[in-house]
Amino acid sequence: MNLLFIGDIFASAGRRIVADHLQDIVDTNQIDLIIANGENAAGGFGITPAIADDLFALGIDIITTGNHVWDKRDLYAYLDRQPRLIRPANYPDAPGAGLATVTTRSGVPCAVMNLQGRTYMPSTDCPFRTADRLLSGLDAGVKVRFVDFHAEVTSEKIALGWYLDGRVSAVVGTHTHVPTADTRILPGGTAYQTDCGMTGPYCSVIGVDTAIVLQRFLTSLPVRMEAASGGAELHSVIVDVDETTGRARAIRRHAINGD
Repeated sequence: MNLLFIGDIFASAGRRIVADHLQDIVDTNQIDLIIANGENAAGGFGITPAIADDLFALGIDIITTGNHVWDKRDLYAYLDRQPRLIRPANYPDAPGAGLATVTTRSGVPCAVMNLQGRTYMPSTDCPFRTADRLLSGLDAGVKVRFVDFHAEVTSEKIALGWYLDGRVSAVVGTHTHVPTADTRILPGGTAYQTDCGMTGPYCSVIGVDTAIVLQRFLTSLPVRMEAASGGAELHSVIVDVDETTGRARAIRRHAINGD
């Protein structure tokens, strides 16, 4: 079975390219489950209930998030009533949940977990121990398990990949908006990539208007960040998983240039 994971959807450019190409990706690659990180979908900073509903309407099964999930206050109540939008599980006592189990198009249960790193990120509980806790409480019959690790530091992401190797089907990183070229299957059968990359405007500085970011670096003065719009690209990974064992058979990067 094939899982599609779409990297950080950034602002309207990211939403538009997903809308334009998602169905073709699904049909061409026989996708059984669609997961997407949507924490930057609202103008590059957060996600709203309306935008989440729009992404679900496109066919996305699970939306993961990260540190920007808290940017829109009206999302807090939505997290509690929409189990298919998850937030990092290692935020203590926060609205919503960090794990969701859904049934794929081929009738196979799949658990999707969202975790957040701690290095250069907001203070949260340990993602490693949080993963242990969630996995220990998961039904043993749910063999297919996908982890979105939203983290800043490459070493922390790689460490979690090795830590969960053989216990989950895939660990794919998000947050840095730059796709990495270390796509591989770890020895225990876990598919891994340090960062999936952004789905959004690449004529930018990680999604933000280039002129604004250059002004900030050149002057050190505060500026209002605004999403760029040009050079839209869709970055994702497709993971082929053995549904009987949960081990990954293959993982490959899949990118589309929308301009």
